[in-house]
Amino acid sequence: MERAVYRIIDANFNRGREAIRVIEDFCRFALNSTSLTGRAKQLRHELSAAIDKLDAGRLIASRDTPGDVGVGKTVDKQLQRTDLQSSFTAGCKRLTEALRTLTEVTQTIDSGVASTIEKLRYDAYTLEKDIILISEPAEKFKRVRLYVIITSSLPADVISLTHKSAAGGADCIQLRAKDTNDDRLFALATEFVKICRAANVLSVINDRADIAVAAGADGVHLGQNDLPIEQARKLALAPLIIGKSTHSLKELEATCKETPTYVSLGPVFPTPTKPNIEAVGLDYVTQGIEKLDRLGIGHVAIGGITPANVEKVLSAGAKCISVCAAVTEAGDPTAACRAIKEKIAAFQD
Repeated sequence: MERAVYRIIDANFNRGREAIRVIEDFCRFALNSTSLTGRAKQLRHELSAAIDKLDAGRLIASRDTPGDVGVGKTVDKQLQRTDLQSSFTAGCKRLTEALRTLTEVTQTIDSGVASTIEKLRYDAYTLEKDIILISEPAEKFKRVRLYVIITSSLPADVISLTHKSAAGGADCIQLRAKDTNDDRLFALATEFVKICRAANVLSVINDRADIAVAAGADGVHLGQNDLPIEQARKLALAPLIIGKSTHSLKELEATCKETPTYVSLGPVFPTPTKPNIEAVGLDYVTQGIEKLDRLGIGHVAIGGITPANVEKVLSAGAKCISVCAAVTEAGDPTAACRAIKEKIAAFQD
């Protein structure tokens, strides 16, 4: 039976290591995430280090691929993959299954190695969760080009502007209703989310992660002094888009460590929405996007952007543009939205 023990360990070590490589490559090439790629790589190295404590000669000598009765056995749809996400999901399942088997069987020859592998299994569960919480919102946000902010707590205004912005081509709309009682804000957010969902537009609530989760919004946008991103994720009942405002390279550096879905860069130009914050200019947009692209984090250029200056912002590297007054205070918000969206599309074509 000892030979069988080593055969099982060898097979599941190879299976687990291969599965981690799929996960690592998904984080590296699909998510472009330095931190998640590093964690997957660390897991792979720790698994190898644990198995290295066993007798390598016995492991390799026990291998008998031609005599393995399981080789070539398949079940319906066993290798069916529709996209990279399904490949990642299959990799995660294969990894934890392999780690469980390794824990059980390695226990018979080395309890210390078995304990190490058991810890790695729980690390794998946590890594899978973190990847999903980051990757699914990131994938949703990739399509956003025009991001409209509605700054009002008047239900009639919010409902009207949401409908008009969606009709004009907004990809994402944020509700920014400051100084509104929680009961009224929740009721307004619920109606706002319903309109966005019907129009296939992403809905984001400003500042309030609790209201965003309760109302079923796609995301929340946080300021520098709001709830930390890690805590906002803990409140979420499903993967949540989380954005955060930055106004300097120092703030950007700190925010990136929290792994948001996207970061707003601004205000690019002076804006009455943020009268106490100095405009950061186009250079910050360029520098910020270069850093965010390397880390696989999305961006939104924001602040004082209008149809007259949007092309300057696009030339600075921005792919996602956020507007407020340029749409919400326009005589025809739908037409204003459409005009900006067309400029974005024309520039990116």
